[in-house]
Amino acid sequence: MTLRILYRSSSQAYTRCGLGPASAGRLDLPTQAHRALDAKTALRWVRAIAAHPAPRDRVLALLPIYAGLRVSETVALDTDDVRLSARKGNLRVRGKGTTVRDLPLHPQLRTDLQTWLEERPGWPGAITSPALLLNRRGRRLSVRGASDIIRAIAVGANLDDQHITAHVGRHTFATTLIRGGTDLVTVADMLGHARLDTVRLYTHPSAADRERALNLLPYDR
Repeated sequence: MTLRILYRSSSQAYTRCGLGPASAGRLDLPTQAHRALDAKTALRWVRAIAAHPAPRDRVLALLPIYAGLRVSETVALDTDDVRLSARKGNLRVRGKGTTVRDLPLHPQLRTDLQTWLEERPGWPGAITSPALLLNRRGRRLSVRGASDIIRAIAVGANLDDQHITAHVGRHTFATTLIRGGTDLVTVADMLGHARLDTVRLYTHPSAADRERALNLLPYDR
């Protein structure tokens, strides 16, 4: 009753101001968690990346699962966005709109970034292009090109049945952090999400979680 009175008062105030009746919409969020790799498959994936011979491709494939980047953010990186010291590293990421976030680098990602930055000067376009990830023509790697490379690594490691994409890697990053005890505010900051409601989705049980729960129940074999 109190909420109804408050809504009516707000609606009347909006009308008096010439704004029309107040309109409050309900935010409907998905009830299923984003698809992420389970721990065993995630380990197979990072091992497949580590075994891949091309440093550029290793960096590309690791950025979603070790830094939580979107594929669009990955290909938008410039060399100046990578800051490496003797033991640590930092990454500046330009997200949606004008948002910018700084991320610490996972040790493996830092190692592969160092290797790629040492190889990059020998690529076409290395002098003229600021892009961190170049294609063979010396231009900035495109989203489609990046997606094709990730798919090729998965196929080469016999993981093509897992439908691994950069987005799945990002979801795996977030799910792993949250289930490991990282608070939602920290995960939201690292993912570049402005709303905690979006990050809470990663705490939702997956279909595999529900199946594992059922397997705990006793039954007569």
